[in-house]
Amino acid sequence: MSIDIATAARVAQLSRIAVKPEDLPRLAEQLSDILGFMEQLNEVDVEGVEPMTSVTPMRLKRRADVVTDGNMPEKVLSNAPDAREGFFAVPKVVE
Repeated sequence: MSIDIATAARVAQLSRIAVKPEDLPRLAEQLSDILGFMEQLNEVDVEGVEPMTSVTPMRLKRRADVVTDGNMPEKVLSNAPDAREGFFAVPKVVE
């Protein structure tokens, strides 16, 4: 599939990308190359191939969903720049 200059200009406009008129032929060529590569990928037989998220098998580490030792507000607030009455204090923001 080949992209013409008018289509490349339309894609640039829809993408909100500023493209100079002298750069449109190059953009059209690059878009055509991308579509050509996609057509080439569509020719690959992937029947029976499981989708994967990585080239190596991976499992997410899991932890038990249990209540952990909390109840230490003094320790949590010790690094806060400003803490009052057991809470983080932040400056008031009014617009």
